[in-house]
Amino acid sequence: MRLLRRNSDYDFELVTFSVDDLTPPYAILSHTWTDGEEVTYDELVAGTARNKAGGYAKIRFCGERAAEDGFRYFWVDTCCINKSIRQELDTAINSMFRWYQRANRCYVYLSDVQIPAEVIDVQSFRITWEDAFRRSRWFTRGWTLQELLAPSTVEFFSKEGKRLGSKITLEREIHEITKIPVGALRGQKRLFEFSVPERMSWVKNRKTTFIEDKVYCVLGIFGVFLPLIYGEGEEHAFRRLEKEIQEHFAREIRREIRRETYWDWVCCNCMTWPLSMVACFNCPMCYHSRDECCAVQLQSIERKPSNKFPAPSR
Repeated sequence: MRLLRRNSDYDFELVTFSVDDLTPPYAILSHTWTDGEEVTYDELVAGTARNKAGGYAKIRFCGERAAEDGFRYFWVDTCCINKSIRQELDTAINSMFRWYQRANRCYVYLSDVQIPAEVIDVQSFRITWEDAFRRSRWFTRGWTLQELLAPSTVEFFSKEGKRLGSKITLEREIHEITKIPVGALRGQKRLFEFSVPERMSWVKNRKTTFIEDKVYCVLGIFGVFLPLIYGEGEEHAFRRLEKEIQEHFAREIRREIRRETYWDWVCCNCMTWPLSMVACFNCPMCYHSRDECCAVQLQSIERKPSNKFPAPSR
């Protein structure tokens, strides 16, 4: 993982950390891209980043905000990933959720939310920006979904760098805009406690530049990893995602079986998945609700083995 280190008001350098666990505390930027204006890795290394005023302004904003909060390091997706190296890009996309999750602060820069210069007290004059906030392009993009959910601390800023509020103080507005349950926004319920269809609904109306990214942008939300195959199409990518989700649950179940865990809830619809390890209480195979299932002891299905996972020996 590469991080930007702020050396002076106008000077940044890239620092590489080979092990994620050894990275220092850092802040992270969330934003929407503008074609032709974002600073790339090559441009930052070449020293020509300032030629792109709009993109460089976002880097400066993140660096200055991080410094105010006591962080010397920060991360910006446009220039911290060398996208010309395919392996690095694949690794970054599969690691993105974890990087946002581990960030000490996430700053959301809303370039389409502007506040009049005469407004000093932003919170007292919400009428000047709340409508633009609700209509912001940031809430329509696929990649920003994980950037909203993964970090514990998310703060929103206007184009001028004025703080609008946090994921907590703007919770009601964010819930109304995204339809994401408050429990997910607060982190009170872990993401796997929500059913697969519900989590997919959160990204349904969002857009991505490449159609495959509609699937790739939710990998972290489902806790799975996939190789990227641009050109495969959204439908094929979704089938691969669905298969990986099912295999992920199967691996977890086999792991618990080896630990001799005893289950007393089984999906009565497909008689396949023990439900007590699935905190959302929905079968990941057929999405059948545990509320509609009966209590079945594990031994009762040993006589009816499934090819989804091996029946345990007792």
